[in-house]
Amino acid sequence: MSAKKLIALCACPMGLAHTFMAAEAIEVAARARGYDVKIETQGAGGIQNELTAEDIAQATVIIHATGITPQNIERFNGVEVYEVELKDAVKNAGGLIDEIEEDQGQ
Repeated sequence: MSAKKLIALCACPMGLAHTFMAAEAIEVAARARGYDVKIETQGAGGIQNELTAEDIAQATVIIHATGITPQNIERFNGVEVYEVELKDAVKNAGGLIDEIEEDQGQ
């Protein structure tokens, strides 16, 4: 069985606290559920840890926790993306992942 892979893109208008708080919360919750994780952040510091076409193709779950339209969003055309609010990712990343798994029948 191949590993479960969760990728996320986190971005907010300033790209400071909320972006990184959401990224950390998602990473911790996903790892606790057995996922390999890669998270791209976008904000004041530009794009960090950019998701590649290969990352996107291999992902079991893709989450966008954003407060703005991210740069290079067209990379995700044709794939299932779960859109969540940054505040929800910060407050309850585990619950969001549980809901996604239920939606996917995992």
